[in-house]
Amino acid sequence: MPEFSGPELSPGLARAAGLAAGFAADRLLGDPRRWHPVAGFGVLAAGLERRVYADRRTRGVLHVAVLAGGAAALGGTAERLTARRPLLRAFVTALAAWAVLGGRSLEREALAVHRHVAESDLAAARQRLTHLVGRDTAELSESEIARAAVESVAENTSDAVVAPLVWGALAGVPGLLAYRAANTLDAMTGHHGARYERFGWAAARLDDVLNLPGSRLAGLLTAACAPATARGTLAVWRRDARRHPSPNAGVVEAAFAGALGIRLGGTNTYGGRVEHRAVLGDGRDPTPADITRAVRLARRVGAAAALVTTVVAAARPIASSQR
Repeated sequence: MPEFSGPELSPGLARAAGLAAGFAADRLLGDPRRWHPVAGFGVLAAGLERRVYADRRTRGVLHVAVLAGGAAALGGTAERLTARRPLLRAFVTALAAWAVLGGRSLEREALAVHRHVAESDLAAARQRLTHLVGRDTAELSESEIARAAVESVAENTSDAVVAPLVWGALAGVPGLLAYRAANTLDAMTGHHGARYERFGWAAARLDDVLNLPGSRLAGLLTAACAPATARGTLAVWRRDARRHPSPNAGVVEAAFAGALGIRLGGTNTYGGRVEHRAVLGDGRDPTPADITRAVRLARRVGAAAALVTTVVAAARPIASSQR
């Protein structure tokens, strides 16, 4: 039987096709209900943490190097094995992109919060909001629930959609898997607290670095996808993003605040620890209707990111391992 590997699909086009297909799969299907590979990775990461944990940065570096490096190596192996089969490589890229993207699930969670608020069930809204944010939600008002949901939609549009697409375009399957591994490790260990202040340092810093290009692209696309407020969006980004404790979340949250004409930021509580964050934007306080506005904006930003990154992947020369 002849090998189906014709020259009609270059490595760049295979990567672009895979990214587009993976994005479409996420939009149509969302995350797998069971046996999600990211959940399996989390179990593996937790098991390794139990073995290597110590209250030292070096142990955290080891934890991240093994897991993120292993994810990159797995992706590299997949690409080498499919080097002579461009359609199979596109399929593998699509599977990887579907596994790491989270735009549809983010949208579902945000709209579920909105539905509970619209039904005046603030208790249910506060509980569902815990799926999106790490702050304490038990005492949040209606406006604070809306603010938290919009901030999560903004940040995670960058983290779970734009940034993985960027790394998929630049580095293929290894980029997709390594990015998602680093992002998951940051969510698990990259936060303040007695256990993770030192051990989680490496995960937090690596996630910051990997999200730099995605967050900037997300900010630009936010302005482009809301042209009526584009000038104000960019102005809020330039003025307010640096005031946020995250070098990446601040960019996209400020951009969303400018595009939606609302104020984000303020006081949050995490496990009883109060954190006062700078206000982003010049508009009014968020209302529940702004959750759906943010979701629609995020949907446009995600689609624009998919278009940009597939074009970049298709145009970018990729060294072939066919010898």
